[in-house]
Amino acid sequence: MTPGSLLADASQRLEQALKYTSISDDAVETLKFPQTSLTVSIPVRMDDGSLKIFQGYRVRYDDTRGPGKGGVRYHPDVSLDEVQSLAFWMTFKCAALRLPFGGAKGGITVNPKELSRMELERLSRGYINAIADFIGPDVDILAPDVYTNAMIMGWMMDQYNIIKRQICPAVVTGKPVSMGGSLGREAATAMGAFFVIESTLPKFDRHPSTTTVAVQGFGNAGAILAELLFHAGYKVVAVSDSQGGVYAKNGLDIPSLRQFKDASRGVKAFYCDDTVCHTAAEEVLTNAELLALDVDILVPAALENQITEANVDTIRARLVYEVANGPITSAADRILNEKGIYVFPDILVNAGGVTVSYFEWVQNRSGLYWTLDEINQRLKQRIVEESEAIWLIARDLSIDLRTAAYVHALTRLGEAISAKGTRDYYLNGH
Repeated sequence: MTPGSLLADASQRLEQALKYTSISDDAVETLKFPQTSLTVSIPVRMDDGSLKIFQGYRVRYDDTRGPGKGGVRYHPDVSLDEVQSLAFWMTFKCAALRLPFGGAKGGITVNPKELSRMELERLSRGYINAIADFIGPDVDILAPDVYTNAMIMGWMMDQYNIIKRQICPAVVTGKPVSMGGSLGREAATAMGAFFVIESTLPKFDRHPSTTTVAVQGFGNAGAILAELLFHAGYKVVAVSDSQGGVYAKNGLDIPSLRQFKDASRGVKAFYCDDTVCHTAAEEVLTNAELLALDVDILVPAALENQITEANVDTIRARLVYEVANGPITSAADRILNEKGIYVFPDILVNAGGVTVSYFEWVQNRSGLYWTLDEINQRLKQRIVEESEAIWLIARDLSIDLRTAAYVHALTRLGEAISAKGTRDYYLNGH
């Protein structure tokens, strides 16, 4: 493991949690390194006739508790180190949520905004051509992530079907409902985060109507969560995307803002009254300024490493709910903890996506499909139960919530690894 790498930083959370668990040495050794890492070259014939080679990755970190599970992201910064780190987080996320999966992740180093739709399809099918022997409904299951969506998942599933000459809907989750996708999957990450916030806010004697929120990242998860919070009565005062954001002391009209962003591809306060719309003169701010706002709840919902040692002292929020994967470095984590800021970790807060992906996998394999109400009810029950379990671990051990979440996950992973036999079992005969 390269010192200073993203995976090395992520692994520091594991080292901290190990102080509060009694899992076997075998389990600790097993979880130190990714089980399998695959790097592939994907040739794509571009629309202008040229051939371009893209780098792709798929990592299965651990499959002790079940087949690998994890998304595929398209982003210029995708690297093997990043994908390994994301697979690491997925391993603990699935264990924390009691899902019968191991952790996996995939990605392609590409700026998808520079590709035509046909090029995007060829790239997606080419990725499956390269990794088809590495995945499967009982081996490793794909899902959407940054800059991938239901359409792309549909292409991937279709290509896998072509290669295997059989219909295998369970190899991919997050696909279109018409192709076997689950109701509620698109909003699942945001819905899960919403249930975590709603179930934990009363612990701080707070009420939605007097709670201010800032959301960094107005993509799928961040935008849907902002709207859920808006309708629940929270005062969402700021949102941002990669280009910047807006702030309004008395709260933003999130539904109108989402509608405007969908039409314009950018964030700007936009209020609609029947058919007459006008822009609101709100304060424009940068992502850095949003993170430093004096709000009750801060939601990092963009990319990893947004809060680091360089800017952690500017954070003034009382509660932080991580919707993005790894938005806070381990060094910044310690400082936030010392400042008394509660950080609800990504492996809990954004686990709604993988939980509903699990529901989709179950539905695909059984052939029985659930209603949206059934999906959301099952999601809420699972998320709230595990949130409460993690909260109690943090309280009983007097540790921060992230460490508690890893302790919770490690206990389940340790039990599964030890069930195969450990050094003590073989040497002591029991």
